[in-house]
Amino acid sequence: MCHDAPVPIEGFDHVAITVADVDATVAWYRRVLGAEPLHWELWQSGKLPVALLQVGAARLSVHPAAAPAAPHAVAPTPGSADLCFRFRGPVAAVLALLERGGVAVEEGPVPRPAANGERGTSVYFRDPDGNLLELLTLSTEE
Repeated sequence: MCHDAPVPIEGFDHVAITVADVDATVAWYRRVLGAEPLHWELWQSGKLPVALLQVGAARLSVHPAAAPAAPHAVAPTPGSADLCFRFRGPVAAVLALLERGGVAVEEGPVPRPAANGERGTSVYFRDPDGNLLELLTLSTEE
């Protein structure tokens, strides 16, 4: 499909993931990736149907599998996401971060292209629900 004018999309605002246990997921993302919960008291009191996490410049909307917020994906399933976070720093820092968090590396470091066309290095691992996570660094440092 050809457009006469460019579509003014800036990028993702947030990504939603479905999880089995919101509290356990939030605790893991805080411990391993330094995520900051947003409006946590509203989630805990039931006034907000999803938990919100700020992970660097990215926002995650964490939906409980037992009661995903509407509207939602056709088949919201824990462990079905594949997320890549851009990491500022060398791949050694990625590996150290995961080691400190007690997280097993599934694959990597491996060369991967970034969305901006640059070459990067990625390390893959999983969250408690089995979602595939990737930290991609453009740093040329080891």
